[in-house]
Amino acid sequence: MADVAEAAGVSGQTVSRVANGRTNVDPATRDRVLEAMERLGYRPNSAARALRSGRFRSIGVIMFSLSSYGNSRTLDAVASVAAASGYSITLITVESATQSDVSGAFVRLREHNVDGVVILIETHRLGETELALPMGLPVVVVDSSADYPYPVVDTDQAQGARLAVEHLLALGHETVHHVSGPRESFSAERRRDGFLETLAARGRTPGRVEVGDWTADSGYRIGRGLAADPGVTAVFAANDQMALGVIRALHEAGRRVPHEVSVIGFDDMPDAANYWPPLTTVRQHFERVGEHAVRALIAEIESDELPVDRVLVPTELVVRQSTAAR
Repeated sequence: MADVAEAAGVSGQTVSRVANGRTNVDPATRDRVLEAMERLGYRPNSAARALRSGRFRSIGVIMFSLSSYGNSRTLDAVASVAAASGYSITLITVESATQSDVSGAFVRLREHNVDGVVILIETHRLGETELALPMGLPVVVVDSSADYPYPVVDTDQAQGARLAVEHLLALGHETVHHVSGPRESFSAERRRDGFLETLAARGRTPGRVEVGDWTADSGYRIGRGLAADPGVTAVFAANDQMALGVIRALHEAGRRVPHEVSVIGFDDMPDAANYWPPLTTVRQHFERVGEHAVRALIAEIESDELPVDRVLVPTELVVRQSTAAR
């Protein structure tokens, strides 16, 4: 910094202001300092600045699984918004959402000097009272019904399920059958509850509720049973992949989609428009979930305040050719 100051003919304080992006520097002086930095190969020491400020502009992310479509899309959004805000991310995956695994992940992230943590663990374990999140770091929880004194961000799963069921009932179907996600998933539970509540509010008897594991294979397995039941005319699958398996099973059984059976999914994956027939589905806005999570965390990091609130990001219905009037 002293070399840059001498080369540019300014004080060390002026070099510091330019290096830190301050605006109280004359434009011509700023250009002179930047030229001297470039010529001398000077780069601000981010580690030294972090030690002075106590902030490292780094966000930790704890995830249970990278295999699910929703988790990977949300992580991508978190990483993009963090980068645009000048933060790097450190990702820690845990084998299970137990106290020891989550506590261990926090310890590892502290070793990486992160300023705050985003947690993406959708299993019920995170909602149990005995699972305590270590204190001392700003935290935002994504996709959880847990009652924590931290900001929580999620898709409005119940609203999405309501949109799906109401669409099928409006087409003239007497009831709807449901292919649910895993029992341990908060998202699956909220979609299943929304399905049941919507039918109850309309005075309809719920159809069969079958539990899958988010995969197309599980949808196919469940779909074979649904296809064999002539009373099944409408199916709401809790994600697009299971809907794909259901449609395959219906095709193989000679049940025409949507003329005999309407099928609707959830997520709006990029391939959903290319299923046969193109899939009617509920679109989740993962990028908005990631953006809300990172913005809330950065606000907590930079203001040292705890904005305890819950943000539910709305879904929208995307109607294609896999659903039709009865």
